[in-house]
Order: sequence, then structure tokens, then C-alpha cells
Amino acid sequence: VEGVLKRFGPPLASCCKMIFISVTKSDLKNLFPKKYLCEQTVQKGTVVNTTVLVFIAGLLMGFSRICGSPEMIIVGRFITGIHSGISLSVVPMYLGEIAPKSLRGFLGLVPSIFIGTGVFVAQILGLHELLGKEEHWPLFLSVIAVPTFIQLMLLPWFPESPRYLLIEKHNIHATIRALKWYRAKCNIQAEIEEMQEEQRSLSSVETLSVWKLMLDDTVRWQVLSVVVINIGMQLSGIDAIWFYTNSIFENAGVPAPEIQYTTAGTGIIEIIAGLIGCFTIEKLGRRPLMIGGFTMMGICSTGITLALILQAHLSFMRYVSVCCVVGIIAGFCIGPAGVPFLVTAELFKQSHRPAAYIIGGSLNWLSNFTVGFVFPFLQMSAGAYCYLVFATICASVAVYVYLVIPETKNKTFMEISQMFSKKEAVLETQSLVHADQLKLRKLNGYGGLEHASVEFDSSLSVP
Repeated sequence: VEGVLKRFGPPLASCCKMIFISVTKSDLKNLFPKKYLCEQTVQKGTVVNTTVLVFIAGLLMGFSRICGSPEMIIVGRFITGIHSGISLSVVPMYLGEIAPKSLRGFLGLVPSIFIGTGVFVAQILGLHELLGKEEHWPLFLSVIAVPTFIQLMLLPWFPESPRYLLIEKHNIHATIRALKWYRAKCNIQAEIEEMQEEQRSLSSVETLSVWKLMLDDTVRWQVLSVVVINIGMQLSGIDAIWFYTNSIFENAGVPAPEIQYTTAGTGIIEIIAGLIGCFTIEKLGRRPLMIGGFTMMGICSTGITLALILQAHLSFMRYVSVCCVVGIIAGFCIGPAGVPFLVTAELFKQSHRPAAYIIGGSLNWLSNFTVGFVFPFLQMSAGAYCYLVFATICASVAVYVYLVIPETKNKTFMEISQMFSKKEAVLETQSLVHADQLKLRKLNGYGGLEHASVEFDSSLSVP
């Protein structure tokens, strides 16, 4: 901000500051390089190789104040976003492939717990008593290099995904070694047979590009489901809540010096809610966590709107707004924060999965950028009513999940694929029957027996 003030002066500085905050807050987690990286290397290798981006970003942001260049922060945040976008696609895919089907949901939500933990640690480090002072923020921005260095030291020792080694590399010996490493006390024969079955079904299928995946009619419902849940994840308004949390706490009567501690307390809510989702997903399933999470967020978003409108007349509404903030954060972390990444892996076979993650991840973080950029202006123009937009989106996504997405708990990737194949077959049969009925009704205008003709021809259409 100091660099912007010196360069543009106060009139333009306020506008530049809002745009700057919106862009850096959303990070624009760019996923387009992921396609190239996934084609050139493997999942684990992708994560390891892209750690260099974090070190570059840390250096840019750490020295931005010394150089007096706000552009270095923007570039550093953009590079961090590229790395985050790649990791948030590759890591769930890697965990989904190395996990046994009985623990796939648990491991699939582990990244969301560590994301919440990272947010909480950042909130603690950002307290005024630690690195929250003005002279310390370049060091604060550079802290991202520490966990990345730990990852760089440990991850190369882990084996590659057994499913990738068998289906893509056709290396049965490496697959067995990897499975023995991950399943020290389990019988791996059944898993190998399941992977070989998938390998045989894909023997004549190449890894699909994004464009081919979007044109593939056999997976149209899976693609649509990935689009809906990933867009809904960000358009649910969670980023808007984090943006507005301090103002809500201030209106609730929390003293200004204590707001930072109250905000840090929401980080604990994130971790607890994430743990609840992680330890219940294998019992409840994916659908209840997503439907319940989005429904809870929609109700609380409506509650925030009512609380903000009525708090001028009813003093207790200030505390209702705080409860709604906590409810939205908890609802998000229980399901919508992590389940969409897990479901994206489960809905597709090996040949379709990378392209599906590119579509889902790109839409996810494009929506994240949109909310971060548009919300400040939406909030200024619509005020408290802006949260009704998020409530409508949450309700719509919950209804879609209830009607379309099947439960994938304890099912293999082949079984999940067959579930959608049956859905496609039913819809195709219904469309054929409907077409036959329309055709016969038209012919009946020339004197045919309508009811008898429809009955006879429809029976021939149904396999």
C-alpha cells in the first residue's frame, strides 16, 4: 500500500488497494500448467517438481518491501496460486489412488484438515504480538517456504500410486512393491485384480484431453456433477464470510483489539469441523456431508442477512450474526471444503481423471477469483442482501447432489463407473420411448389405433 500511495497518490490508491486485495486474496489458483505437468511426469513428481515455485514466490514477497514494489507481491501471490492450484488437484488424486476403498473418504478429506490447520497457524502468526507488526510482514509472507521445504525432504521417499504404475506404466512389479509399502498387513491380491479389471477396460482407451472429456457423452453426468460441486464450493460464499468476519465481530460488540483473537478462534472451528467430516465420511457417506454442509451454509447465509438487517432494532441479533458466521464456516469444513475433490477422483476412471481434475480445479479457482474480486462491490451495492445470493447457490447445489450424484462409499472405481453407465442407459431408454410415442401419435392421425400401437412399440424399445 505504501508503494501504491507513493506512485499514484491517495485518490487512485483506494481503488488500487481494493483491486489489489481482491486479486491477492483470491490467489487465482491457475491450473492450466497442470495438464502439461501431469503429461510429462507422475503425480508425486508433479508436487515435488513444483515446490520451486513456492521458494521463488517467497523470495519475491519477502523482498518486496525492501524494493518498494507492490508488483512483487502480486507476482509472488500469483506464483503461489499456481502451485496451490496444482497441489489441490494432484494431491487428492494421489491420495484417492493409494487409499483402500474403505479409507478413501478419510484420506480424501485429510488435505482439507491440513488446509484449515494452515489457516489457523497463519492467523496465530499474524497476531500483533508475533509477526502481525508492520515491519514483520515480509517475513510473514515468506513463511510459506518452511512447510514446502519439509515436503521436499519427505515426499521423494514415498512410492508412486500403485494404480498409476499398473494402469499407465504396466509395471506389475513396481505396483506390488508400492502396495506392500502402503498395505503392510493386508492382502493385496484383490486390489491388484480390481486394478487389472480397470486396465483391461481401458486397454483401447487413451488418456483423454479436457476437450475430449467434455465431448464424451458417456461421462456427461460425471462432468456436469464435477462442474456443479466445484463451482458451488467457491460460490457458496465462504470467502465472502472470511472477508466480512471482522466487521461482523465489530458490530457484535467485540472490542477492536480483541477481534484478531476472535477471528483466530474461527480457525479452531475449521479444524474441529474438518475432523468431524473426516471421521464420519466412511460411516455417513459423501452425499450426506455435501448435502448437509451446503444446506447448513444456505440457512446460515440467510440468517446473516436477517441479523444484519434487524440488528439495528434488536440488539441480540448481533450475536445471531456471529453464530451464523460460525455455522457457515463449520458447514463448509464438514463437507464442501474437501468432498468435491474426493468425488472428482471417484467419478472417473484412470483415463478420464486428470482431465476431470483440470476442469473441476480450473472452475473452482476461477470461481474463487470471481468471488474475491466481485464481492467487495456486491457488498457495497446490495449490503446485507448480498448473502441471499450465496444462500440460493448453496440450496441449488444441495438439491443437485440429492437428485443426481450417487453414493460412492466403499465402492471401487469400476463400480462407480457402472452406476453412471446404468443411469445413462435408463435416460437413453426413456428418450427412445418418448420419441417412439411422439412418432406413433403422429402416425395415428392416419387412422391407427393409438393405445395399442404405443404399447406394442414401446415394449420393443425397452431392452
